[in-house]
Amino acid sequence: MYEGGCLCGAVRFEIAGPIRNIVYCHCSRCRKAQGSAFATNGIVAAGDLAITSGADELTVYESMPGKTKHFCRVCGSPIASKNAADPESVRVRIGTIDSVIAERPIAHIFATSKAEWEQICDDLPQYPSYEPGR
Repeated sequence: MYEGGCLCGAVRFEIAGPIRNIVYCHCSRCRKAQGSAFATNGIVAAGDLAITSGADELTVYESMPGKTKHFCRVCGSPIASKNAADPESVRVRIGTIDSVIAERPIAHIFATSKAEWEQICDDLPQYPSYEPGR
């Protein structure tokens, strides 16, 4: 079980299952959505994510047709994103999780789109788009 929430504490959630495919995404959309060099995301089963408080404080932005980003309307913290093409999965922003995370990142994706000022300094695989198998 993982617990997490937004910066201001208005939104709290629990994840009842494992986090799969944690990746660092360097695409320009993730950079803009996070205001940083990359987003660190992991996939959870939709049924494993429960908003335990502040569901009314979540707001949704459709970034592309069928793809939505869910964030706190009070502090702006990004919580999760969903893709209508994969309703059984939710992509969670790993930085919002307060618990110790057992799983570890597996790759850098969209590495060829990284910010020109960024250096990737670890030995994880780097892919020009999604990691193989997705």
